[in-house]
Amino acid sequence: MKRRTTSDEERTLFEQTFKEGRPIKAAAPKPPVKKKSASGAPSGINGATQDRLRRGTIEPDARIDLHGLTQEAAHRTLFAWLATAHARGFRLVLVITGKGNPKSDENAPWMMSPHGVLKQMVPRWLKEPGLAGLVASSGPAHARHGGGGALYVYLRKNR
Repeated sequence: MKRRTTSDEERTLFEQTFKEGRPIKAAAPKPPVKKKSASGAPSGINGATQDRLRRGTIEPDARIDLHGLTQEAAHRTLFAWLATAHARGFRLVLVITGKGNPKSDENAPWMMSPHGVLKQMVPRWLKEPGLAGLVASSGPAHARHGGGGALYVYLRKNR
């Protein structure tokens, strides 16, 4: 079989195109598809339980109110109380932190320190090594259980 020869017109067209030198755009790789999760990380509870928590249909086994406690006292109390709740086999507990002082008077004595300290700190404490082994999941409570001023803490099963 005889090889095909290129015509002068084809050769000219090739040389013009080659001189322009536009690189071919590579298609960007698609990011891997991740499973949907409410918090973006594994929660330790199944989807049905998560839905029931979101709707507020599960009643907490116990509750603790940290209102009026200093940050240190609340920290110690929460650690001891959650350890006891876990030992008793409780699964869902309610931790009431309060929403913090909503007033915006900058010169008021209660504004000298950041307000809503417990609301900010309790989720951090739940991730500390002392409690992380006990806690399967945590998140804001339903309005009937305190809404933004409370947290559901779902504890792991006793082993």
